[in-house]
Amino acid sequence: QVQLVESGGGLVQPGGSLRLSCAASGSINSIYAMGWYRQAPGKQRELVAGISRGGSTNYADSVKGRFTISRDNAGNTVYLRMNSLKPEDTAVYYCNANWEYWGKGTLVTVSS
Repeated sequence: QVQLVESGGGLVQPGGSLRLSCAASGSINSIYAMGWYRQAPGKQRELVAGISRGGSTNYADSVKGRFTISRDNAGNTVYLRMNSLKPEDTAVYYCNANWEYWGKGTLVTVSS
């Protein structure tokens, strides 16, 4: 079992930045991929960014060049650096491990 806890969400103005964190615990040695997803009101959950154990990353087209996913050396924590935020980035952001485990989410609101 893997437990995931997100943090770092909040209210930010358009053009601003935030960094989300996801702390993993439990069977962390079983984790081979982690990712950030988001779900806006009335919309389906979508992949934002992913990172593999080997460090390969992928991003949704809508966030390329603005968001960066990374992790610490121990592999216990994954980050999502979000720059140039737009109102359409407003959503609950969820951390995922192995396309199986989910955190409870953290709300990001981009508004003036």
